[in-house]
Amino acid sequence: MKETTFEIEVGGKKLRAHFSDLAEQANGSVIISYGDTSILATATISDEERTSIDFFPLTVDYEERFYAAGEILGSRYMRREGRPSEEATLTGRVIDRTIRPLFPSHIRKEVQVVITVLSFGEDDPDVISLIGASLALGVSNIPWGGPLSGVRIGVKNEGGFIVNPSYKERVSGLLLEAIVCGKDGKINMIDAEAHEVNEEKMGETLKEASVEIEKLQVFQKKIIERIGNEKMLLSSETLSGEAKELFKKEVAPQLTNAVFNNKKGKKAISELEKEWLLLVEEILPETNRSRAREHYEEEVNKLLHEEAISHERRADGRGMDEIRPLYARVGGISNVIHGSGMFYRGGTHVLSMLTLAGPKSGQLVEGMEEQREKRYMHHYNFPPFSVGETGRIGGVNRRMIGHGALAEKALVPVLPSKESFPYTIRVVSEALASNGSTSMASVCGSTLALMDGGVPIKAPVAGMAMGLMYKDENNYKILTDIQGPEDHHGDMDFKVAGTREGITAVQMDVKIDAIPITILEESFVRAKEAREKVLDVIEKEITKPRESVSEKAPHITVLKIEPGQIGLVIGGGGKMINGIIEKTGTEIDIEDDGLVYIIGKGEGVEKAKEIIEQLTHVYQKGERFTGEVVKIVDFGAFVRISPYTEGLVHVSEMAPFRVEKVDELLKEGDRVPVVVKEIDEKGRIALSLKQADPLFFKDKQPKTS
Repeated sequence: MKETTFEIEVGGKKLRAHFSDLAEQANGSVIISYGDTSILATATISDEERTSIDFFPLTVDYEERFYAAGEILGSRYMRREGRPSEEATLTGRVIDRTIRPLFPSHIRKEVQVVITVLSFGEDDPDVISLIGASLALGVSNIPWGGPLSGVRIGVKNEGGFIVNPSYKERVSGLLLEAIVCGKDGKINMIDAEAHEVNEEKMGETLKEASVEIEKLQVFQKKIIERIGNEKMLLSSETLSGEAKELFKKEVAPQLTNAVFNNKKGKKAISELEKEWLLLVEEILPETNRSRAREHYEEEVNKLLHEEAISHERRADGRGMDEIRPLYARVGGISNVIHGSGMFYRGGTHVLSMLTLAGPKSGQLVEGMEEQREKRYMHHYNFPPFSVGETGRIGGVNRRMIGHGALAEKALVPVLPSKESFPYTIRVVSEALASNGSTSMASVCGSTLALMDGGVPIKAPVAGMAMGLMYKDENNYKILTDIQGPEDHHGDMDFKVAGTREGITAVQMDVKIDAIPITILEESFVRAKEAREKVLDVIEKEITKPRESVSEKAPHITVLKIEPGQIGLVIGGGGKMINGIIEKTGTEIDIEDDGLVYIIGKGEGVEKAKEIIEQLTHVYQKGERFTGEVVKIVDFGAFVRISPYTEGLVHVSEMAPFRVEKVDELLKEGDRVPVVVKEIDEKGRIALSLKQADPLFFKDKQPKTS
């Protein structure tokens, strides 16, 4: 077995890159270890070329292995890994977004990067998986423009940065947490969540990350120089000179009108492309159709860049900072749902729907890395009709998961605490028409739905997608609110969500190698200006959350009982709690610390609350009640002071005179005033009638001689 290990210190820990022939059939492989966390990264390229396609077929798979946790996980009936968890899907997307721009665009052989998590300790495998993917590709013979590196940067609440914070440090609370990737002092991917941080702090974070990234770049370059393989040469079929002349003569004169057609938008571009392909097929049938399509795309790309950079001209005629028409509305969809928000930004239309439920309705997340219950869920749907196409309905793809997670991340920082608002919250955003950044429209629609449903969010959140047409550091244009061809042909998709106070989420990926930090800092400022305009529209429709949740939503009352009383409320075999649920038509959830959640509608909630309060009431000396006599005995009377509690009025505590026979004064069913005299060590209650009302038996007081 041939083995070579390299190491570097990152964030106070050793990162090790171990190369061997363990996965020798792959074109490149490496095991990366960081603390107790380790992954295997492999990169493989197929032998056959798919000449019929006009895109680069890259697949990134992030494989969680339960053994990595040192546990036997999964359900009792499926003790093995199933479909990828949401966390695995999101990690795979982060790696894909990072490495994809560095491949030559003309590759038509399938490339697959597989990350297998071998073990994990206190450090997240995602960042080292990025480095593993880079090294596996870097040492392989697969053409690729890397290496590139990534780090997770945390910002403490009290200030200061943490490089690659552990799970424990992240859970304890960070003001900002971001995965940042890049090379050569530039950035090519950001995935961040924050608690309303300002743009200046975001810029500082990128610079701090860049310093660490460059250290890792030096480390990787030394490894690749020492053990890397020579890159394979791939055939790059070009469009024939005859075909190019045909395009120049027949299509180029129409291209400007098609690209800058305000009325038809991207449809005009698509229609002209179809004309071009038919023309090629008719006149030059031997021409590769996919290559002809690529040439058309390249020409559209050149035109959009040239017009934006040199003439500040956009495809739909807007200014560089101009946002498409905005529209916001709450409610009006259904009397059944608990809240709704409708948000338009030009041709992008999103409908967000809110559902509220009790605290036990959260989603149980059981993966390799974590087992927890999610209280807030944001789900995103993207049906084919939203882009005017037909297609398969059903299931959730990686894009839907990613967009839903981004909107969820953006809204979590403004949600009320469970203590103040003990509901499980689910928002579903339906992308009903799409022409650029439905994910940011989902953030806006969800804000509207939450406020319409009476969820007391800290502040409204809005999002905006920024784009870029880039030639070099001195020749570029930042585009506000990208859509259509700008989204497809632009060099950056930069999504920023937040409140008026600051940023809550960022997601950026690029189509070029990387982008200078100065341009990103400028983009943050422009995104804030746009975000505030969107917030103006949202707040004009609804200024603040409604005072209470919808009448259609379940209502929740919270009680606190002593942990030792939980068994009393549940009863033997659950008899007591099931009886209360049946009697009141409610749901009752009890947590280990004694918090009791009563969920239901109408009077049932108050009735259940009353029953539990009576059942768990801790009686104190001196408390007064009016009770019912339920049993007469020689030495006194038992009086029921609640449906679940009785106490004894001893004969000596009945009246301010001597009582010979109890049944001469009281009978079962009588209502009498009593006061708690004392409670013994066994919890038995002694009551006094005479201390509660000494004149109660004044008509029966024996006459004195």
